[in-house]
Amino acid sequence: QLQASGGGLVQAGGSLSLSCEASGRTYSRYNMGWFRQAPGKEREFVATINWDGGSTYYADSVKGRSTISRDNAKNTVYLQMNSLKPEDTAVYYCVATKSGIFRLRPDEYAYWGRGTQVTVSS
Repeated sequence: QLQASGGGLVQAGGSLSLSCEASGRTYSRYNMGWFRQAPGKEREFVATINWDGGSTYYADSVKGRSTISRDNAKNTVYLQMNSLKPEDTAVYYCVATKSGIFRLRPDEYAYWGRGTQVTVSS
């Protein structure tokens, strides 16, 4: 089970730190990531990190403003988002996969957590 938290309401230019705590299994050997879905839009890839945290990949829309990291000892993955924009408003989902790294499609992730709402006001 993946449980995302840390969402909220923030003004444009602000920052948020999302966390995703895994339970029920050890995800230390899984590649993990974040997707988001805005109202009326399809789920969109945000970022992914490989099992040991040594490799990361970001969507162009968040590159340079976001950092994904993980702490396998805590079975937790993080997404630090800075310089937030109104277009970052979405429900953010934590995901995990045993497939190869840098998977960008939603159907490539077998494990999904409940999302956390991020709202950025202008």
